[in-house]
Amino acid sequence: MSQPSTRPPETPPDATAPLRDVAGLAGHLFRHEAGKLVSVLTGIFGMERLQLAEDVVQEALVRALQTWPYYGIPKNPAAWLTQTAKHLALDVVRREKVFREKEPAIAASIEQWPAESIAGSEPTFEDEIQDDRLRLMFACCHPLLPAEAQTALALKTLCGFSPAEIAKAFLTSEAAIAKRLTRARQRLHELHVRFEIPAGEELASRLDGVLQTLYLLFNEGYKASTGDSLLREELCSEAIRLASLLARHAVGNQPRTHALLALMLLNAARLAARVDPAGNVLRLKEQNRARWDHAMIARGMRHLAQSAGGDELSEYHLQAGIAACHCAAQEYDATDWRQILSLYDLWMERTDSPVVALNRAVAMAKVHGPQAGLDAIGAIRDREPLESYYLYYSVLAEFEAEVEDYALAAQHLRQALKFTEVTSERTFLSKRLAECEAHLS
Repeated sequence: MSQPSTRPPETPPDATAPLRDVAGLAGHLFRHEAGKLVSVLTGIFGMERLQLAEDVVQEALVRALQTWPYYGIPKNPAAWLTQTAKHLALDVVRREKVFREKEPAIAASIEQWPAESIAGSEPTFEDEIQDDRLRLMFACCHPLLPAEAQTALALKTLCGFSPAEIAKAFLTSEAAIAKRLTRARQRLHELHVRFEIPAGEELASRLDGVLQTLYLLFNEGYKASTGDSLLREELCSEAIRLASLLARHAVGNQPRTHALLALMLLNAARLAARVDPAGNVLRLKEQNRARWDHAMIARGMRHLAQSAGGDELSEYHLQAGIAACHCAAQEYDATDWRQILSLYDLWMERTDSPVVALNRAVAMAKVHGPQAGLDAIGAIRDREPLESYYLYYSVLAEFEAEVEDYALAAQHLRQALKFTEVTSERTFLSKRLAECEAHLS
């Protein structure tokens, strides 16, 4: 995107700020505000100019990174980012011939777009979903796009995920995701997809894509794929917020929506106990259950009960049931692993996912012992996607340590360390490796 001539808005700064602080705040804001800004701009420019909307928002972030270290972080950074995106969008409208005839109407729409309405307002409902991010999410989840392309596009456009983060979620390469995104945008342009919530059956048919996107958004917050912190609670909160909006709408008020929302709430209730004060990973058996959010657990259980309406049984139902088993246990030793294993068995009837099979192996080991867990992993038909997944080696190491083969456990832990970039996970794995090596000395 070429450099527009507009100056950044004049917002009084707090003080000049170190580059590290600016980068951290800009990244945080991009996560929170990018999807909102792209949604509003797409509503103005149309779905066929989705890439343009993304470019404008990306350029606004670049301006923040260039300006704030010298002039200080604005008192209202979100409003600064919004106003900058507005000015950049106006420059595009005035520069591009394609908008020449529509310029007065588009410019008026952008000029009437107050920063506060983007940065802090709550969405409202009329006959259809009025939240801009949900509207764009449904547009991205067009049925003529492949399912994985729908989810990748929504994660990139609405949630600010990088291709690398999306690649982690899909257990594929960054290059493959980049190609998928390019093809998805091109296909939306060819289809002349409108920026609107479709009605009736077409809307309902897109619900699965929307739910999958929210699921992956929550998962990235629950266990980050990169960075210093295991958790990104703001992503979990955003996924829960969007899922709650969806569940309250007539179209989204479906058993599988309530099941997904239950899953999110039951898992999010345990976030505060998943790391120690230093940010180190705490396994389930090490967590202080008094720190779990029991009000959130109760809310999750209510949505799980609502999900039982009708005869639908989705994968979200099964996962929420597993999460409920963990939340219902007052202490780790009281966990109903047999019920969890039975839920994994049902899940495996519906999917050939090697990640699900790996998790089932953990439940198998809890019920029948570590050798049964090793046998279950050995029985996974397609293990190739797991060979670059650190938890695969971590689980193998745990089982081998339990059968006292510490040399093989250490070997698996060294492999696990090659495939995780999260600092807290590397610290945990390194500690486990030192324990295994101590047994060998």
